[in-house]
Amino acid sequence: MLKEIGVGVTLGIVISLIWLDFNIYPALFLVGIFFLLFKVLDIRGGVKNFIPLQNDNKLRTGISFEDIGGQNSAKTELLEALDFVKVPEKIQLMGIRPIKGVLLAGPPGTGKTLLAKAAASYTDSAFLSAAGSEFIEMYAGVGAQRIRQLFQEARNTAKKKNKSSAIVFIDEIEILGSKRGSHSSHLEYDQTLNQLLVEMDGLSLDDEIRILLIGATNRSDLLDSAILRPGRFDRIVQVELPDVEGRFQILKIHTRNKPLSSDVKLKKIAAETFGFSGAHLESLANEAAITALREKCNYLEPNHFLEAIDKVMMGEKLDKRPAPEECRRIAIHEIGHALVSEYIKPNSVSTITIIPRGKAMGYIRQKPEKDSYIYTKEFLEGQIAVLLGGAVSEEELLGSRSTGAANDFQQAIELGKRIISSGMSSLGVVSVKDLPGDMLHEQLKTILNNQENKVRNIINECKSIIEKTAAYLLKKERISGDYLRELIKARKKDAFKKNIV
Repeated sequence: MLKEIGVGVTLGIVISLIWLDFNIYPALFLVGIFFLLFKVLDIRGGVKNFIPLQNDNKLRTGISFEDIGGQNSAKTELLEALDFVKVPEKIQLMGIRPIKGVLLAGPPGTGKTLLAKAAASYTDSAFLSAAGSEFIEMYAGVGAQRIRQLFQEARNTAKKKNKSSAIVFIDEIEILGSKRGSHSSHLEYDQTLNQLLVEMDGLSLDDEIRILLIGATNRSDLLDSAILRPGRFDRIVQVELPDVEGRFQILKIHTRNKPLSSDVKLKKIAAETFGFSGAHLESLANEAAITALREKCNYLEPNHFLEAIDKVMMGEKLDKRPAPEECRRIAIHEIGHALVSEYIKPNSVSTITIIPRGKAMGYIRQKPEKDSYIYTKEFLEGQIAVLLGGAVSEEELLGSRSTGAANDFQQAIELGKRIISSGMSSLGVVSVKDLPGDMLHEQLKTILNNQENKVRNIINECKSIIEKTAAYLLKKERISGDYLRELIKARKKDAFKKNIV
């Protein structure tokens, strides 16, 4: 209403001045300049009020800790910290200093944002979220102003909702909380961090509205030590990739609204998805449902999940198809990988395919027997042997190698460096970065040559298996590791009979 009155009064004044033959053009020019300047500042964030995202309405029927699987230890640590917000009287009775901040650190897609939302739901708090990039502007002082606005908005929102607490969630907090002095040409970063520290220091149990700051990052090494000290971020909760049991729990959550056939074994799928985050597993379940819908199936079958695993790992199928001679080379290459994998670790190959996906013209997928987080020298050497199997298979059966093994060699070199840096080579405990280049080269060459000789012996002994499997793979384009295992088993039986005779 006031806006319309102001516009009407302004127009009336302008018309009156024109009627009196007053030259209004200089005044209009100055007004136009000020208007454009205001708009530029508003777009750049100089005068624009910072409005954080409020998810409070969604939380009533939204996310709870029961909706988050695979993060039991993280949930336990977070729940202890939330007692400050949920039962402040008990905390005060025990003389416990309230926790002001919780840092969720871990790889992308592991559920850090979901944990923050579940925390707000659990404590019945107002929830405000923002990204670290929203606080940094080219104008000095804007970031600090937005920090003040964020905390003030949290208090105001809690009062409006008749809540006694608020949770402020800052994603990608390493952007505004990075080590001071690392941005020498832009002091805005340091001012913004300083203001965040001031706001955290001002939080108290006696406040009318209790505020808990939750930050999320996948680069905790970039954070300033001042923000990590006790009294600010009191809890650093590691939100890691889920183990096999955690993946099983996550799959159950993401498939509970999907019609599964009786043949689908979620534990088996969980075992084949080592290294998948919660986001990967959600995408896996979604892609499996899309595949089933595309095939007009009423239920999700095991093959839909296998297709989805390949898609999440490697990308969508490509339309391009190599020439027949290239397809044969690719088949021999991939079977070389699979054969060596089966000899080193039986029952390790899940799928062999020559269907192009992403940047790969073909690939094998291994199924780990169990989740492993530390590796022995024997395991790393075995992985190097598997990586070399493709190129050696090409060389022994086709007489030459191809550029398709370039990535395999690069990965093998990295594993070799890992053996050296872990003190498991003949050099003993050394620093790879301080090692002379020629000595590092010779040691890597020794490691790779030893494994290549082992691989060559396996390939030469099993040329007939490779030829037969390659012919079958060219027809089917994708086969399970069971077919290869049957051929290996038959060959071992024949060799055993010959030895008896």
